[in-house]
Amino acid sequence: MPLPAAFFDIDGTLTTHNVWKGLMDYFAERGERRLTHALFVGLHYPLVPLRSAGMLPEAIFRRWWSAHLPWYFRGFDAVQMQSLASWVAREYVSRVTRPDIRPVLDDHLARGHVVALVSGAPAAIVRAVAEMWGVPHAIGSPAETANGRYTGRMAGAPCIDEHKAVYVRAHFARLGLVVDYAASYAYADSFSDMGLFSLVGFPAAVYPDKRLAAHAAANGWPVLGRPA
Repeated sequence: MPLPAAFFDIDGTLTTHNVWKGLMDYFAERGERRLTHALFVGLHYPLVPLRSAGMLPEAIFRRWWSAHLPWYFRGFDAVQMQSLASWVAREYVSRVTRPDIRPVLDDHLARGHVVALVSGAPAAIVRAVAEMWGVPHAIGSPAETANGRYTGRMAGAPCIDEHKAVYVRAHFARLGLVVDYAASYAYADSFSDMGLFSLVGFPAAVYPDKRLAAHAAANGWPVLGRPA
């Protein structure tokens, strides 16, 4: 029998800050990957004003940013990656969790819904956050491995924009779990999450950006938290 589900974005939805900041903090505290960080910042930060000025599409900026995050853990094996992911979850994400939204997630768990975190963060980190919160399903960006170590590249498109819906459907199809999408819920903060919202019958905007706030108002969607 198809089951209702609840899908939660993480960055800006369940947290006040982005997960990638925790990833960077992990290495900064250890004084590691300084060259990697300099290269990442040097490549991406100059693009921020271009994005703000509308000269670089938001989707492209987000795609490049997410695709290059695996640079930070290039060469890590599974044990090292688990240590990194657990630190980000427990030392960073736990500190920036929205206290008014986390209970919404817990309510869906209590109601027996299929609950999943769906994030552009590397999949291992999304799994660590899900484990910390008792969430059974974690869907994130697939980082490539070869010979037991991370290569620094993605194994597919980042789990952002329209790919969130693609990865959600693929995840549950792989598990053989039949989801009633029309009876399901989605929570996210950005207009770029329209792909995820379009998957469900009950979308909810959480601390929405301006475009999402306007869309939610026009379509009668519930809004949790004040618009950005």
